[in-house]
Amino acid sequence: MTHRRFNRKHTVWLTGVFLAIVFAAAACLESAPAAAPDPTAEVPTTQSPAPTATNAPGVADTPAPTAPSVTAVAETPEPNTATPEPTANPLPLAPDADPVTLDGTPKLKDTGNWINTEPFTLAEQRELGNVVLIHFWTYTCVNCIRTLPFLREWHSKYSDRGLTILGVHTPEFEFEKITDNVQDAVTEFDIRYPIVQDNDFGTWNEFENRFWPAKYLIDLQGEVRYNHFGEGGYDETELQMRALLTEAGHDVSDIPANSDPGPQLDTAVDSSLGLNETTRELYAGYERNIGALRSQSTPYVRHVEYYEDLDVEVDYIDPGDHENHFLHLEGLWRNGPESLLHARETSDYDDYIGIKFYGTSVNAVMEPADGMPVQVRVTLDEAPVGSDESGADIQYDPDGNSSIEVDTSRMYFVLNRDDFGGGELRLSSNSPEFSLFAFTFGAYEGGEPNPNPTASIGDGYDAGKN
Repeated sequence: MTHRRFNRKHTVWLTGVFLAIVFAAAACLESAPAAAPDPTAEVPTTQSPAPTATNAPGVADTPAPTAPSVTAVAETPEPNTATPEPTANPLPLAPDADPVTLDGTPKLKDTGNWINTEPFTLAEQRELGNVVLIHFWTYTCVNCIRTLPFLREWHSKYSDRGLTILGVHTPEFEFEKITDNVQDAVTEFDIRYPIVQDNDFGTWNEFENRFWPAKYLIDLQGEVRYNHFGEGGYDETELQMRALLTEAGHDVSDIPANSDPGPQLDTAVDSSLGLNETTRELYAGYERNIGALRSQSTPYVRHVEYYEDLDVEVDYIDPGDHENHFLHLEGLWRNGPESLLHARETSDYDDYIGIKFYGTSVNAVMEPADGMPVQVRVTLDEAPVGSDESGADIQYDPDGNSSIEVDTSRMYFVLNRDDFGGGELRLSSNSPEFSLFAFTFGAYEGGEPNPNPTASIGDGYDAGKN
C-alpha cells in the first residue's frame, strides 16, 4: 500500500479541529446531534440513517462523484439527516403538468457495461413508445436494497405495458465498480430489468442527481415528469407511472395499483432525543472522515490519532464510555481511504470496532481484503447476539458464539429487532484481512423490512408495517 503522511502543519490543524469540533460538539450533542451534519449532505433513510443521525426517509446522499482524494472529499458535504424535498407533480398527473426542471433533456452518458440487456439509448426507448423509469442505486446501499421489491413488482406488472426500468448503478466504493460484483448482486437480488454501470458518474451528473436511491420518470418527449429521492412514496410513484403510461397510449386499467406507501418508522423514534436518536450512517475510511473535518462537520471515528497519518497502522485503545454516532477502536488497525483494515493476526478476537447505536436494525459493509473468507465475531452488549435479534447473515458456532462469514464485498445484515432501542455492538476478527467500510441503521416498526434481498412484496418483505 502507498504510504502517505500529513505534514506537521496538516496534522496540527486537523488534530486541533478534531478536538475543537468533535469533543466539544459531542458534549452538546443532546441539543444539536453531531450525527446530523450539514443538511445538504448525505441523506439516507429515516430508517437507515445513511450518513447522519436522524435520517431522511431512505435517502443516501451522494459522495463526491470525483476521483477519491482527501481534497475532493473535503468538498463533499457530510451526509445529513435532513429529508430532501422530492420534486414531484401533484396527483393525478395531468398531460399538461409542469415537468421537473432539468438542464435540457437528460441522456445516458459515459455508460459502462450493461447487464440483462443490450445497450440502448433513451431516444430509442421513446421511439418504441416506452416510458422510462431511471433508478440510481448502488448494491451496498441499504436504502437502495429496500426499494428493490417494489421495482421488481413494477417490472413484472408493467414491462409489457410500455414501462422500461433502467437501474443506473453508480458506485460509492471502489469495489462496486467491478462488473462481476455488480452482476453477482443483480443475480442475488433477482433483478431482471436492465442495469447499466455508471462508474464515471456521467449519467448521475447528467441528471444532476445527488441521492441513492433516486427515481426519475421520463415521458415520450424525453422530459423528466416526476422524481422521488429515497425510500417510501411507492404508492405515489406507481400512480405517476400509471398516469404516464396511460398518457403514452398504454392501457393499464386491468392492473391493480399497489396502495402501499412503504414501511413506517417506529413510533419510538424521536429526533429530539439527541444522543439516543437513530444512529447516523458511520463511515470508516479517512476520505469521509477528513472531508467531514474540513467542512467543519462531525467525523465518524472517535480517536484523534486516526487523523494524524494516512494509510498507517495504529494501535488504538478503546476509551470506553461509547457515544452514539461514533466508531471506537481497540487494537491495531490501518486507516484506508474507504475502510478500516484489521492490521494483525490475533487468536482471541482481541481487536474490535465498537459502536453504541440506536435503531431497530444494523447493517455493515465489509469485505475480505485478500478475497478469502474471514470470520467476524459479533457481540451485542458483550454477549452473543440473541436469535431473536440476529440479522440474516448471523451464524452460530457449536459454543453459541455469533459471527458473520465475510466472503465477498457487500452489505451484511447484522442485527434485526422488532422494537427500537440501543445497544453496544462489537465486530472483531482474528484475520488481518478483515475490512469494514460503513455501518447503516434502520428504525422501521418491526425491524428491517427487507431482510431477504429476493423477497417479493407480501412475501418476506414487510412493507407497510405499522
